[in-house]
Amino acid sequence: MTLMHDLFNLLLPELCLACGTPLIRGETLICLKCHCELPRTRFDSYRDNPVARLFWGRVPIENAGSYFRYYRGSRYQALIHALKYRERKDIGRELGRLMGMALRDSAFAGTDLIIPVPLHRSKKMKRGYNQCDPICEGLSLSLGIPWHADVLIKTMRSSSQTDKSRFRRWMNVEGIFRVTRPDLLKGKHILLADDVVTTGSTLESCANSILEVPGTRVSIATLAVSPKTF
Repeated sequence: MTLMHDLFNLLLPELCLACGTPLIRGETLICLKCHCELPRTRFDSYRDNPVARLFWGRVPIENAGSYFRYYRGSRYQALIHALKYRERKDIGRELGRLMGMALRDSAFAGTDLIIPVPLHRSKKMKRGYNQCDPICEGLSLSLGIPWHADVLIKTMRSSSQTDKSRFRRWMNVEGIFRVTRPDLLKGKHILLADDVVTTGSTLESCANSILEVPGTRVSIATLAVSPKTF
């Protein structure tokens, strides 16, 4: 079986989704070089980090952080694009798993339930899936914390957040999320997961909806953080 696998990879090699070089045995989706050079933030190691500061004075968040820095034009942008636009759910699960491993010994590991930032049903039908779902799958696998996809929903469509100011982003998403199963959230510490954070407006709106449920607390983890945040 191994010989056949090696022969298949010789003829049609799997390529690293970040740099495009052929993967070797033992590598999964991302080559070892790209994995080692992933621009990790290490924000999970201290609470006073740039992502956490986004929410100061806006919404009470327990912990917030991002796994790596997202730069347009970098090879790591390809990972996010593959997840969002090329139906590569596997990269979301793998990056979520890696992020979960990094969070194991942090305050994030004390959460009770993982929830993805939802897409509006029309966008989900068009894309075929919510790119945040596989991220949550990977986080759940590493942290041993359950995740749930339909507890929080997006009730209205919103226009793209790209190139909007912070205030316009906030106006674009204010009040458009709703908790469908408050009984599942009551008294729990929720880990809210997303792919990329820029101004935090979408996450703020989601967190506000969750915090309307009695006894809830919210922490936030995203795969990547935009340089606009700094």
